[in-house]
Amino acid sequence: MFNNKYIYGFSLALIGVFICALGYISYVSVYLVDKKFITIDGGTYINQVRTDTFTKDLSKKITVNCTTALCEVQKMLDYVSVIPYKINHSIARSGKNVIENNYGDCDDKSNLLISMLHAQGYEAYFVFVPEHVFIVVGMNEKVIGKKALYLNNQAFYILESTAKHSPVGFPLQYKLNDIHAVIDPFINEKVSITSLDYKF
Repeated sequence: MFNNKYIYGFSLALIGVFICALGYISYVSVYLVDKKFITIDGGTYINQVRTDTFTKDLSKKITVNCTTALCEVQKMLDYVSVIPYKINHSIARSGKNVIENNYGDCDDKSNLLISMLHAQGYEAYFVFVPEHVFIVVGMNEKVIGKKALYLNNQAFYILESTAKHSPVGFPLQYKLNDIHAVIDPFINEKVSITSLDYKF
């Protein structure tokens, strides 16, 4: 009888641990779906943006000698754009993974670049077009001679992470109606667009 009480108590404890573990797994699953997955035109995109110490330290190191926003953004873009382009047939990878493996496609490299921009305090978004994603960034200065994508009357400059040594204000290669969605990956929501234009 004495041994049975211990076995009974142990069984209850084991059931309690199992229920807690199941609850935790369910919570994490819902959190990940809410923060990482977004539906775009019937497909699902999984972002891998980061706000970790690695990303913050990297972005600071890259921009340490800059005195202007244009310099900072260009330095981060240069760092990412020279990473070799290679199609990733799996889900998008984190920026740290891209650096460690020294390759990435548009999803992978955009995750790294937008994470660094966010770490430096820039407003930046993913722009989804057919079979591609690029980034737009808002700055406190105009880029002379470059057109901007105006989202809701605010200027954002295009950053193309897959073109080596590409400039801030990369030319728009698509029609405006090719833009399927503009996403803020840090809150995992589509940006509500009331007006969209591409001009100087």
